[in-house]
Amino acid sequence: MNAWNAAESADFRGPLDVTRAATAVLDAQDRIIGWSPAAQRLLGYTPEEIIGRPVETLGPAGPAPASPASEASPSGSQAHTLRHRDGRMLRMAVTSCPLADVRGVAEVTGTAGTQPARVLVAAGLDEHRMWESRQAMLHGLATQSPVGLGIYDTELRLIWANGAYTREIGLPVDEFLGARADELYPDGEFVTEGYPRTLDAVMRQVLDTGEPVLDLHFVGQQPAAPGSDHVWSCSYYRLQDAQGRVLGVCEDAFDISGRYQAQRRLNLLVEAGARIGTTLDMTVTAREITKVAVPAFASTVIVDLMRSVLHGGEPDAVDGTLPALVRVATRTADDAPDGPLQGPHRIEYPPGSLQYRSLSSGGTVREEGTMVVPLRAGGTLMGLVTFLRADPSVFDKGEIELADELVIRTAVCLDNARRFTREHTAALTLQRNLLPQHLPAQSAVDLAYRYLPSDERAGVGGDWFDVIGLSGTRVGLVVGDVVGHGLQAAVTMGRLRTTVRALARLDLSPDELLSRLDDLVGQTAEEQAATVGTDAGPDDVATGVTCLYAVYDPVSRRCTMARAGHLPPAVVDAEGGLYFPDLPAGPPLGLGGLPFESLEIELPVGSLIALFTNGLVEGRDRDVDEGLAILGRVLSDHRRPLDELCIHTLAELLPDGPAVDDSALLLVRTRELDARQVAAWELPAEPAAVGKARERATGQLLEWGLAELSYTTELVVSELVTNAVRHASGPLHLRLLRDRTLLTEVSDTGHTSPHLRHSASDDEGGRGLFIVAQLVQRWGTRYTPYGKTIWTEQAFPPDYPGAPRPAGGRL
Repeated sequence: MNAWNAAESADFRGPLDVTRAATAVLDAQDRIIGWSPAAQRLLGYTPEEIIGRPVETLGPAGPAPASPASEASPSGSQAHTLRHRDGRMLRMAVTSCPLADVRGVAEVTGTAGTQPARVLVAAGLDEHRMWESRQAMLHGLATQSPVGLGIYDTELRLIWANGAYTREIGLPVDEFLGARADELYPDGEFVTEGYPRTLDAVMRQVLDTGEPVLDLHFVGQQPAAPGSDHVWSCSYYRLQDAQGRVLGVCEDAFDISGRYQAQRRLNLLVEAGARIGTTLDMTVTAREITKVAVPAFASTVIVDLMRSVLHGGEPDAVDGTLPALVRVATRTADDAPDGPLQGPHRIEYPPGSLQYRSLSSGGTVREEGTMVVPLRAGGTLMGLVTFLRADPSVFDKGEIELADELVIRTAVCLDNARRFTREHTAALTLQRNLLPQHLPAQSAVDLAYRYLPSDERAGVGGDWFDVIGLSGTRVGLVVGDVVGHGLQAAVTMGRLRTTVRALARLDLSPDELLSRLDDLVGQTAEEQAATVGTDAGPDDVATGVTCLYAVYDPVSRRCTMARAGHLPPAVVDAEGGLYFPDLPAGPPLGLGGLPFESLEIELPVGSLIALFTNGLVEGRDRDVDEGLAILGRVLSDHRRPLDELCIHTLAELLPDGPAVDDSALLLVRTRELDARQVAAWELPAEPAAVGKARERATGQLLEWGLAELSYTTELVVSELVTNAVRHASGPLHLRLLRDRTLLTEVSDTGHTSPHLRHSASDDEGGRGLFIVAQLVQRWGTRYTPYGKTIWTEQAFPPDYPGAPRPAGGRL
């Protein structure tokens, strides 16, 4: 402080200092015997005019010694009214004190050689009151302020410190005055970024630039009490005198350790809320808490889960025998961010260990440097989280509360993931069981298929496909999609797949089948509950279901198809030409009231048809048109085996697996039934046609080597043709098909379906169809735009070599 001059130091002595204030020396009789130049300037009297006169000259009673009734100030001065030489009355701050040694006063007032008794000192009342306020403020800063104040000179050495600063250092003032800041806090560091890394460097920057530094967070240990870190909020500003001379740097510091730790904990909880539970994968969730807590809260974090929980089951009960634990996540402060992750593995803790005690008691257990917190959800124990840190100190109350909050959040996310895993596994199992496990070989087509469930974030969806054998060697091809994911979507898919199979066996046309299916999907929740026998809520009503149904006839090589909001199939002809049939879109199922339309196309032998769901061609970063273009490019290599073509299609369109929705793909290559396997005749609608039909059918069976079936076939043909003659009109058609079984068909122009009935003993007819049904494997009716067809199916004799296997697309 040697840079501060005497005039500036005088400000600390105030207006009543005898070197500055109006001073009068009184003798024992209260006569004025000394008068200072400042007194002349303030009150107007010259020494010649005032010396020797009584003090009452300055006022009615003159200034008197301090009394309890007088208006005193904190410094002990009194407020008095003094008379100016010109008669004005001035309010003054006056203090009076006896004199034992008057040498200093005599020099000021010129009273050498006389015997003074006391001295009066006066100054302007307002000026003195303002000085007293400043002094009170400075005194408060020096002794009462909670903010530590330290003044460093231009050499960055501490030359003054207030009480708070001294308490922070923890040493007597004379032991640290003259020290540099970096000597007091040698291991400290700044938390705030963008500043020099040492206290000396920061203060040097402030001295050089004059720019203050505010709210700089500094972490260090008290010089007198090392062992635990403190955090201070520090500010630095340059000190200058009135002439601009640099005097040094002032540092104010406030210990914000508690607030800083609370803010860090709050920030950690905010980060935990954002980073824990981003997926429904339990292993990922466990790793997320380790990433949040290391190194901000602990140097090592370990997460162990019960094995049953990891597989989606209910937590095991802790009833004396500790359940098996699986370590799913471990992280330490020195782990590389992209280092290899060890997979889940079993772990056993010995009796007496902290983990064993925590698992047994279900409570938090801690000791020096270690804390084990149980993972609980809904009061049920699921596992443990172990926090370790390098220093051996015990976790305090605030840290225990923070650990509990982190673990509670993790437990909720883990329980959600566990429930999802259980439902996802159940839905996936149900879906796989509802989907075709094995599609039987068909005479009409070669086929290959693939189904990929969506990833775990989206859940199992409701995509399905099917291949249904129909009468007349035809085949039904189905692909559909139930909007949504999870168990309900899988259940709805299974219900619709079963319904489609049932409707397909009625030999309905594609548009008629979709209309019937639309009625089912459009049922209300109450109607569904009555149908399936369960209470159905709003979510049980399927909406947004799409479906494509196609029927291919290998005899005519014609394919009839209709769709309900589904993507059209891709068709590649035998020459490699690719197109998507201009198939009327139709509304999604469940909207009701809108018609569906069928489209019939002729397919050359060896044509390729690809039926698929939108999950195959649509993705997060790819629209449908782009996906269809890729599919078309892959299918252009249509001569490859169908299984290889399925694999190649998925590799091109879904290299990383489905990310948004399930994906179903059904590839079929068409065949044609050889003419040698088909025999057809047109017959007149008259009784004589019955005999002709039996004769031609018997002859054809002999040619095919199936004479053993002649008797049964004659009865079937006789009954069916007789019924057609009796109940229908127009020409009749008889057709025999030799496929995997013997098929007999009789077509007419009527639309009345025959039905089985039990005839009474005295009835003359009505037994024929009943007899036919007993002789054949299956029989049924299908309707066409021109009438109906009654068909039957008979198995070949055991020693019959069977129908020739397909070769080159033909039988």
